[in-house]
Amino acid sequence: MGNGYFVPGRYQNLIESFFTANLTLLKDTVGTKFRDIFMPFIFSIFSFLLFSNLLGLIPYSFTISSHLVVTLLFAFALWVGKLIVGFKLHASKLFSILLPQGAPFGMVLFLVAIELTTFVMTVISLSVRLFANMMAGHILLKVFAGFAFTMLVNGGFLYILHYFPLIVLLMLLGLELGVALVQA
Repeated sequence: MGNGYFVPGRYQNLIESFFTANLTLLKDTVGTKFRDIFMPFIFSIFSFLLFSNLLGLIPYSFTISSHLVVTLLFAFALWVGKLIVGFKLHASKLFSILLPQGAPFGMVLFLVAIELTTFVMTVISLSVRLFANMMAGHILLKVFAGFAFTMLVNGGFLYILHYFPLIVLLMLLGLELGVALVQA
């Protein structure tokens, strides 16, 4: 058996549940044919984003996903990769996604323009969504932590009231853990 355990512990169960969730999501999205090809890549991206999102929840740490330039570069790299894989698998048929089947001839230019804009704007929408969620949540946590600390330091009646922002801070921390997981 080596150094491993026959019965997995909590940490191994956590990692396996993340892996299984990614595997199921990938199977539902790309099917079983490409699941094994893309799984290491998708799981690596998920793990990296989850780690970087959770890292920002530690006091005095830094979240790289809270910067728009980083999320834009990340989304652009994935978008280019998606194009490369699409051209490799479908060649020139990839352009058929720009024109829905059965569209009237008079609407072709309009529909192609809309679909092309939508196809390109996914880079911006994905990166801004990740950036905004991470930045807003982390700022909110820091504001409540600062508010509670200021009330604690001032003493007196505010010392008793500082528990209210602390309770809200703990609830927001739970929410941020969920947001970090969903955004990954």
